[in-house]
Amino acid sequence: MVEVKTILIPGVILEMGIVPGVRYMQLIVNLQERQRQKQIKYERKMLRELSLENMKGRFQQYFGEDHIEIVEDGCIDVAIEAYLLGANYSKFGYYGESQDDARVRCFQEEKQLIDTLFNFILYWGNAETSDSYEEGLYHCCEGYVDIWWKDGFTTGEKRYKMRLH
Repeated sequence: MVEVKTILIPGVILEMGIVPGVRYMQLIVNLQERQRQKQIKYERKMLRELSLENMKGRFQQYFGEDHIEIVEDGCIDVAIEAYLLGANYSKFGYYGESQDDARVRCFQEEKQLIDTLFNFILYWGNAETSDSYEEGLYHCCEGYVDIWWKDGFTTGEKRYKMRLH
């Protein structure tokens, strides 16, 4: 029978396996590494909820069929990032914050995703670059990231309520 004791030291977790008649074994685990492993595990669980058909359908809904496949792949990558961002902030919704309040917390990350998507489509897309086109495209990018963030938030909140996180 092995008894495991966990000792918390700032920034380090020290786990000691105590076996009768055997010397102590020590394993030092970095706290940041452990948090990253938990985050990756949570993101994998959340990604099981997504379907590629749904992502492609939303891409067609927001950007139409005039964009090439390279742009579609990049948009799907941004959609996944926005979905995971919303899912990561869903814990605040579970603890009582409104969706808007939680969204304020990740304003910078969301803005970066919107700008990345906008610049990606401008660079790889086959379209003219007039001011009205760019403004409309930016609003489409905002809506696209917005809807995926909300989906991630609501799905993550449901998982927290069902204790599946």
